[in-house]
Amino acid sequence: VQLQASGGGLVQAGGSLRLSCAASGRTLRMYAMGWFRQGPGKEREFVVGINRYGTYYADSVKGRFAISRDNAKNAESLHMNSLKPEDTGVYYCAAQIRDEATMVQSQIDYWGQGTLVTVSS
Repeated sequence: VQLQASGGGLVQAGGSLRLSCAASGRTLRMYAMGWFRQGPGKEREFVVGINRYGTYYADSVKGRFAISRDNAKNAESLHMNSLKPEDTGVYYCAAQIRDEATMVQSQIDYWGQGTLVTVSS
């Protein structure tokens, strides 16, 4: 399985970006999918997850980010609004067999290559 993330870039604080993640190799319809991020000098952290039953967001992005998935296209998207400088980092899409939206790094089965999001103040 390969996950291809795209959509990162430079945006001003308060702006919006949309990240996409396309999966190939097998269908991930039964998997949980989501996003993690790693800011400068920080450890990678959970951002959001989605499974068949719902979504789960980190407190830091609730109300600003929205995840969606298209099982027919084997893909997911992350709409990021009201971006803040602290949202800056490399964003990684992820998929896990364990069908829980509260994704844990140690249980991730597939990682995308990461896409850089930079939010300027």
